[in-house]
Order: sequence, then C-alpha cells, then structure tokens
Amino acid sequence: MKVGALLTSAGINISLCILFLSLYSVLRKQPQNVKVYFGRRIAEENSRLREAFILERFVPSASWILRSLRCTEDELLATAGLDAVVFNRILVFSIRIFSLAAFLCVLGVLPLNYFGQDMLHVRIPSASLETFTIGNMQERSRWLWVHCVALYIISGVACLLLYLEYKHIARLRLLHVSRASTNPSHFTVLVRGVPKSTKESISCTVESFFTKYHASSYLSHQIIYKVGKLQKIVTGAKKAYKKFKHFKGTTVDQRCGPITYRCGLCGASSKSFELLPVEPEQEMKKHDVKDSELSLPDKDCGAAFVFFKTRYAALVVSEIVQTSNPMEWVTSLAPDRDDVYWSNLWLPYKQLWIRRIVTLSGSIVFMFLFLIPVTFIQGLTQLEQLQQRLPFLNGILKKKYITQLVTGYLPSVILQIFLYTVPPTMMFFSTLEGPVSHSERKRSACCKVLYFTIWNVFFVNVLSGSAISQVNALSSPKDIPMVLARAVPVQATFFTTYVLTSGWASLSSELMQLFGLTWNFIMKYVLRMKEDSYFVPSFPYHTEVPKVLLFGLLGFTCSVLAPLILPFLLVYFFLGYVVYRNQFLNVYCTKYDTGGLYWPIAHYTTIFSIVLTQIICLGVFGLKESPVAAGFTVPLIILTLLFNQYCSNRLRPLFKTLPAQDLIDMDREDEQSGRMDDIHHRLHSAYCQFADTDDIPLKGVHVDRDAEASGSSGESSCREDTNQPTTSDISHPTLEGLPVNRLRHAVRSLSSIIRLQKRGLSPQPAGPSADVNPQTA
Repeated sequence: MKVGALLTSAGINISLCILFLSLYSVLRKQPQNVKVYFGRRIAEENSRLREAFILERFVPSASWILRSLRCTEDELLATAGLDAVVFNRILVFSIRIFSLAAFLCVLGVLPLNYFGQDMLHVRIPSASLETFTIGNMQERSRWLWVHCVALYIISGVACLLLYLEYKHIARLRLLHVSRASTNPSHFTVLVRGVPKSTKESISCTVESFFTKYHASSYLSHQIIYKVGKLQKIVTGAKKAYKKFKHFKGTTVDQRCGPITYRCGLCGASSKSFELLPVEPEQEMKKHDVKDSELSLPDKDCGAAFVFFKTRYAALVVSEIVQTSNPMEWVTSLAPDRDDVYWSNLWLPYKQLWIRRIVTLSGSIVFMFLFLIPVTFIQGLTQLEQLQQRLPFLNGILKKKYITQLVTGYLPSVILQIFLYTVPPTMMFFSTLEGPVSHSERKRSACCKVLYFTIWNVFFVNVLSGSAISQVNALSSPKDIPMVLARAVPVQATFFTTYVLTSGWASLSSELMQLFGLTWNFIMKYVLRMKEDSYFVPSFPYHTEVPKVLLFGLLGFTCSVLAPLILPFLLVYFFLGYVVYRNQFLNVYCTKYDTGGLYWPIAHYTTIFSIVLTQIICLGVFGLKESPVAAGFTVPLIILTLLFNQYCSNRLRPLFKTLPAQDLIDMDREDEQSGRMDDIHHRLHSAYCQFADTDDIPLKGVHVDRDAEASGSSGESSCREDTNQPTTSDISHPTLEGLPVNRLRHAVRSLSSIIRLQKRGLSPQPAGPSADVNPQTA
C-alpha cells in the first residue's frame, strides 16, 4: 500500500468524523431528539428549546466536550457505576502508554526504519508504507538495539501502569462493596441442583437441609418456579401500568364498542384495543393468591434463593462444597435482584456443562466460517492477485484514485460491516450457556467477542494477507515467531486503515446514535407513536470493551515494528475518552453493575498483547540476524509473565470473591446500630419472583355495571363478555396456583383505560359518585 492510499483513507474518515460531530452538536439541541441524546436524563437547559425557535439550535458547538472533560471520576462513579469507571480507566491507561510509545517510536524508531537501507527515496505520498516499518532495516544492523531498548521501556512502563490501575480499581471495588451496606445479594445464596424427593416438596427439602447443616445462620428461603412466560407477561403488564398510571381513579364505561385508529405508515385500520370485561373487586379478592402460597410440582425446578442472617455466613456457604456429590446442592452468591436472569434459573444444573461445550463448538465454527469474508477482504489489498482472478477489472483499477480507494478504504469498511454480525451472535451463544445474571451474560459475550476479533482481525488478516502460503508453519510452535515476524510489518498498513475506519468512524456514529435517531424518527413521524420514556438503553460493554482492547493489541504489536499507526491510535483513544464519557453521562442507563469485573479481562488481554509483541520482536530480531537484541528479549518475556503471576496472586482474588474481613465488619456495624432486623425483614421480598405486580393498585378503576343493561351501545359488550373464558378455563400443567386472576384483572383494566384514552373520553374521579348514568353517558 502506498502512502497516498493511506492519506485517502484518512481524508475520508476525517471528513466523516467532522460531519458526524457537527451534526451531533446540532441534533442534540433539537427538542424532538432529546430522548435520543439525553435518554438517561433530560437536561434542564434543553427544556427552553421546546417552546421557541432559537438560532443556537442550528449552530455547531463544542460545549458537550467541555462538560465531558469536567466530569470527575467520583461523579462518573455515582452516575454510571463502577463498570463505567473501569472502562474509562482502560482508555486512560491506553492514552498514557501509547503517548509514551508514540514519543519514543515516532521520534526515535521511525526515522531508523525509513533510512534503514541505502536506497533512493521517492516523494513520501508515492512511497510504500513498508519503508516505515522494521522490514526496511538492513540485516545485522547495529541500530536494532534502539528497537530493543524501546521495547524494554514500553513493556516496563506498561506493566507499572497496569499494576497501579489494578490497585486503584481493586480499592474502588472494595468501596463499592462496603457502600452497598443493605444489598440483599450479600445475604443471599443461590442453590441449584436440589435433589428430588418423593416424600416431600422442594421447599421442605431445602428447609430441612439448611436447618440441619447451617442451623445457626439459616434464615429463610424462596423457591424458584419455572414460569418464564408468565413472568414476562407480568413484567409487561407492569410497564403498561406505568405508562397509564396517570389515569388512576377513572371510571370505565363498558357500553363503548371496539375502536379503530389509523397507522401513520400505511393508513390501515387496527382493532388492537377492544374492551374486555373486568371482574369486580370483591370477586378478585377471593382468587387473589400470594407468592408465598405458590405450589409447583417438584419436577419443574430444582433451585432456590436461601437467605442467611449475616453476610459472612452467606459467603462461607457459597464457597464450600455442600455434599459429597458436587453436582447437587451447588451454591454461589446470588446476583443483585435487578440483575437476575430468570429465564436461566430453572435450567438443570447437570445440563450446563453440555451447554458450554455446544456454545464453545458453535463459537469456534462461527470463527472459522468468518475466514471466508476475511480472505476476500485481504484480496482487495493485493491488486496483482485481484487483477489475475478478475481480468475485467483491469481497466477500472488502472485509475489512481480507484486504486487508492480499493486498497486503502474499501477493505476495512467491508470488514467492519461483517463484524456487526458478531456481537448479536456471541450474545446468543452466551445466553445458551445458562448464566444466572444479565451482567454475567454480557461479560461472557464480551470475552467471546474479544477472542473472535483478536483471531479474525489480527491473526487471520496477518496470515491470509501476506503469509497464507505459510499457514502450515503454525503446526510447528517454534516457527510461529518467524511467521508473525514476516507478516505483521507487512500488514501494519492494513491495521492503520482499520483504526481509521473502525475507530474514528465508529466513534462518530456512536456519538450520533444513528440507530436511535432513525428509530425515533420512525416512531414519531411514521408510526405516530408517543416516545417511551421508560426505555433507556444500557451501555454495550460486550462490543466496546473488545474494540478498545483490540486497538491496544494493534498498538503494542506495531509500536516498534510500524510506529506510523501510533498517532492514529492516540487520536482514537483521546476521542473515545470524550465520547464515551458523554454517553455515560447523558445517553446510557446503568441497570446492573458487575463491580469492576471487566478489569481482569482488560488486564489479561493487555498482558497477552505485551507478550505477543515481545515474541514477534524476538522473531524479527532473529530474521535480521541480531543475536544481541534477540538475546535480551527472552528475559523480558519471562519478567512479564512473572509480573502477571504476581498480579494474579496479589490482586486477582479480590475480583473472584468478597473479602471476609470487610463483610464481618459490616455485619458487626449493622448489629450494633440495630439495622440487621430491618435488613432481615426486607430479604423476604427482595427476590420475590412476582414482585412486579405488587405495586399495581387497581382499586381506583371502577366498572359501570349499569351500562350492561343499556341498548344497542351495550349489546356488543355483552356479546363479548359471553365469549370470555372464566377463571377455571385458564390453566396450564406447569402454572398451578399462580396469580393468573390478578394478572388477568390487571391486563383487562389496562386495556379498558387504553380504550378510554383512544376514544377521547374524559376520566372521572373514582368513588361511589363516579358511576356513570347510562342515560347521560
């Protein structure tokens, strides 16, 4: 690739970034886009924009950048949680280390690479980018020791910064645990693999086991029922109630017939909202069933939440093996209530290892299937092979601009399009594994996406681009450094364009929220629907963390071999630091927090990147026949691995479990202050499986029964009423004893309220005087 092709790619991406940033600074000021760009909070300064035309709304500005930079780490922690702080620290670490690398390598290594051989240098735009890599150095050059010294400095400073960041985040994690003093998950243990018994129910089995073996600390338990579909319906009913809760205390007239409305897209009529009969409040009281009274067959689910009197007792129970059969009575600390992934809680524990094998196999197959588009993309960077296979392109590829576009911009764009399919696929695989929490599912998807991108973006591009004929050399481990040493400097030019396309352009699109902006336009102007103020997206850690770590891998591996990539990477990290902070503060909502568990993923990936860089440099020094530089690289690899082992022993245990010392201190403080009894009282409802319906008061909704005797207006209602199923008709073999009546009553009441709103009837206050006279309705 020529320098001109790189400049073409840089020019296109810089233009896109400037365009997107300008559009963002304008669109964020428009009142109809407040939900898109201020989903987490509606800023007070934008409320005045709803009433009048202001020229400032249509002028680009950089005020959002200043607000993002002024935000402190404590404010970010209070606003978005510890995971957001960890993600921010990954960016800060990348900025620090690659600023040092850019200073050393661009000023010290890059000139040596360019003048490494005695040759006639052409004008820089027409020069090949390979002249700026270590491949241009002469064999046995005495200047290779500069590359070795730069490698030592970068590796040493990177390890020092990693250790400081690890300690800082570990301290924040301990503060995160201690500040959540009333977190019910600290007292709760998730028990799976409860053995079946023909003599007693699961509830009795759990109670007898823990009263026998943990009598001094056992408090109570909550059985988990296999009711995933019903749980979704109940949750949906709660969301619908929240939307219409301002209609509380209205009177519903049942004489009203079905209504129709028109869709803003095609104008077709719809009868989605039809009035359903509502049972009287007295009748509902007869059938109301509490969650504690639910009884399901033992075969449905073998899991339970077990509550303990102290945090320390729950920690001890979660860490030890309960019986001689490790597949029964499997215990672990329960996730937070809002973090529980109910759909996987009733999966049989003995089935999980099969699911993990299946998902691992599926992920590997998907990774190898992705070789097809990657190989095609790398063919675009080699025009000679492309012209031989497709002769009809000879005339088109002779044009200079087309050549620069095809080799410099098109490959990275096509690869980025294919990569958009990876996160949803990996999230699907992670769901099939059976995680019990949303955060665990997203963290598993993050690891899968990370492995996938490192393999397909780095290794596959390296091997298929310049060393495809040497793939067989990978069967011999001793040849891997040599293979990578030949391939990485050559493919460094493609990685530079990939940073421009996948880095700069993706940050601009992230800031613009293209999907949210498009969906908001369709909802408002096509479907003519009101915005959902209750839906706010959460930050996609499973896509953004792998992307940042991949760019860190590219920065380390190319820092000494091809330093030209470092300025482009620095721009990405600086821009990402500003953009992501703005998104955390304004756009995304924190629904659940892992407590900083993304940092060990970042730490091990960075260590892998450093060691991989050292191995590649060892191979390059061997190819350049520099025994001194190669000899000094071997101890550096050993020292880096020893540093990683030290961090694993010193700091990694704090991210695996909670320290008993801190939990005991919290227990003693709660006992001395008298808060422990109140905490125990709230534990009974903390993990209630049907808590979504507890706060739906329907006493304010009254039905006008006198309207049923009216004339033609009530005839259709009576006819509909006769076709409705009775309470006894609603049954399911796995839903015995569930509060179906209460759910049914809630859904019918909400349907009546929606219908009342659509007809434009004015609500009347609840109470005895609120009954509507059929003659005056």
